Amino acid sequence: MTLPEALKQFTEYLEKQGRSLSTITAYSKDIEQMKDYLSQEESVKKIEEVNTKQLNNYINKIRSDKKSNYTLKTISRKINSMKTLFKFLISEQYVDNNPALSVKHPKYEISPPRILTKLEYCALRDVTRTNLRLFTIVELLLQTGVRIGELARLTIEDVALDSNTPKINVKAFGSNPAREVELNSQAELALRKYLEIRPQAEDKVNALFVTKNGNPLLVRNIRTSITRSLKKIGVKGATVNDIRNTFILHQLKNGMPIDVLAITVGHKRITSTKRYLELIDDKPKRKSTKILPL
Repeated sequence: MTLPEALKQFTEYLEKQGRSLSTITAYSKDIEQMKDYLSQEESVKKIEEVNTKQLNNYINKIRSDKKSNYTLKTISRKINSMKTLFKFLISEQYVDNNPALSVKHPKYEISPPRILTKLEYCALRDVTRTNLRLFTIVELLLQTGVRIGELARLTIEDVALDSNTPKINVKAFGSNPAREVELNSQAELALRKYLEIRPQAEDKVNALFVTKNGNPLLVRNIRTSITRSLKKIGVKGATVNDIRNTFILHQLKNGMPIDVLAITVGHKRITSTKRYLELIDDKPKRKSTKILPL
């Protein structure tokens, strides 16, 4: 099997697995880069010809690439992409051995999650108030902890405001589980106001957040708008995902049991939620399964 064929098969496999577009894109770019190196620098044409020495040569080259200046975390991700590729090729019997098995990840310290201060997330709210759609998006992210991709995929049918417990239904996507997330008073109020002015979409479009022309609002547009807002209020070193981090820490501080919180935010492993405990100085004095407003 040629290197381009291996990449094609791997990409199709990721798509069938329901992996997110961002994940597929990241894996594909990493493997494309590896493929280019192997073909140009190691004269490899077929995936069966790849050996561990060549893969280590590739990693050493990108580590020493001063122009790209890859962080150790990025290099580790590229190694993970490589390992995932060969694990797939082995499982499908495209290759007999796994040359990536003994390629070692570089050691690096994992930075603690970035948490927005109260001053920062209140300023983010304030700067978006004149744009009700963006304000509602920020409010949902702050008050539910959903991922930006999950928020972008919400439909009108996923919103249940008239039930005894207002909530949103987050669909399963890729490895992220489906779940119901209750809406606190602030999230509910923001959604109700947005729905009153939501542009009329075409019959086939039932996305919750749409453009002025009624087309679904894309993840990249949401990310760009929030990033621009963070920059406008002078918040440095923060990303959209840090809004989710802020929600998680806030709920832990207010006594939400860690197992309940893990389900609420869609963590597959409770260890992903437990790492936030290191950021809490004092244990909460009470327990609450309710999502408290920020």
